[in-house]
Amino acid sequence: MKAILLDGFGGPEVMVFGETRDPEFDSHQVLIRVHATSVNRPDIVQRQGNYPPPLGDSSILGLEAAGTIVAVGRNVSDWKAGDRVTALVGGGGYAELVAAWPEHLIRIPDSVSFNESACIPEAYLTAYLVLFLLGKLSDGEAVLLHGGGGGVNTAAIQLCRHLIRDCQIIVTASTTKVQRVFELGADHVIDYRQQEFPAEVKNLTDGRGVDVILDHIGGPYLPGNMNSLGVGGRLLQIGVSGGARCDINLALLMVKRQQVIGSVLRSRSVEEKAHIIRRFSERAMPLFEKGVIAPLISQVLPLDQAATGHRIMESSQHFGKIVLTVNCEGA
Repeated sequence: MKAILLDGFGGPEVMVFGETRDPEFDSHQVLIRVHATSVNRPDIVQRQGNYPPPLGDSSILGLEAAGTIVAVGRNVSDWKAGDRVTALVGGGGYAELVAAWPEHLIRIPDSVSFNESACIPEAYLTAYLVLFLLGKLSDGEAVLLHGGGGGVNTAAIQLCRHLIRDCQIIVTASTTKVQRVFELGADHVIDYRQQEFPAEVKNLTDGRGVDVILDHIGGPYLPGNMNSLGVGGRLLQIGVSGGARCDINLALLMVKRQQVIGSVLRSRSVEEKAHIIRRFSERAMPLFEKGVIAPLISQVLPLDQAATGHRIMESSQHFGKIVLTVNCEGA
């Protein structure tokens, strides 16, 4: 099969479009012919040599893939060849074929394309997991989402808008993306290039602070995040792109009964991921089928231009997801 292979670790130039063996799959897995996949921040970190795949998963980049099942293991009963699916995978999405656990598949509604479906597993599942299962965001609460133009945060805005009643959605974004974040459904957008977000959050919440924060920046934002949380607030940390270390005011955390919760989706067990996918499929997938939520696609590129997709993400030129088409008939 054709796939994106790594010629060492480093910049986008180490990504090579070449040929490799078809993936092996066991009696409890399925084999998918990939029509589309997408670029995620962890792909960049792995390409740089800082995020190895979990034991047993493919070393090929790509954490999600949409396509059609071409073969099923003898112990798989709920899926068959020809089914249209999108899959959460531990690796292997940047290829023509990928093996997946049946419990990690989501059936693609007829109304949703392969390109759109390729945007769902990593970004929407991450947002759903941290905001609703871990952060326990509830009706009437306020949420702060950092980096409004990225895939996880554009997904988070949509999920907060349509799954929670009376949710106050505050988003930080760069100057050029402020208007688009408003149009996507945010109530308030803080231009982090021009404004200090802790002060703005205090003003927007009448001094109370927000109930939940979703952050991928890390260390530099930690003091501001803690000051922006209200009593009983929950900080969900899903990345450390700005740095992993920072002092924390434990007295503030104790007095305000705050929580700091870290989460990574990729390293979770097969069973944990299956539980998350079931919960998400029951609650959120009907909204995709009805067209209430549609994945936001920033750009579509062929798989052999994956390096260009990485450069776009690293320069923050995107708004939404960067899709890579593989076998794009019907995408």
